[in-house]
Amino acid sequence: MPLYEHVLIARQDLSNTQAEGLIEHFSTVLADNGGKVVDSEYWGVRTLAYKINKNRKGHYAFLRTDAPSAAVQEMERLARLHDDVMRVMSIKVDAHEEGPSVQMQKRDDRERGDRGDRGDRGDRGDRGERRERRDRDRDN
Repeated sequence: MPLYEHVLIARQDLSNTQAEGLIEHFSTVLADNGGKVVDSEYWGVRTLAYKINKNRKGHYAFLRTDAPSAAVQEMERLARLHDDVMRVMSIKVDAHEEGPSVQMQKRDDRERGDRGDRGDRGDRGDRGERRERRDRDRDN
């Protein structure tokens, strides 16, 4: 069967459990039509590049599937009819990548707090000199 990757964007006013429930709902739609979900990730609430239906943010979900095209078409049709889903994008891929997606890798880097080598920041004493100069100018 062909391999696909799907990204769903749901409305921002849903709770996290409702957004994850959408993943389960569309996973069962695929399973009922002969496909299977290899992996799914919930990316959380993210800011959109532009407003969609008056929303500035949305819940992002990512699915890796192994399903026939009929199952994917049915899932996309139901997603477009669903009131909570704002956008759906499906891409046919040759092979699924191992491990977490790039978005999840970015999140892991941010959560670790590793800011890299910031180098020597110097004395930072020149702020005090400016403040003293400003105070002197005020007094005169």
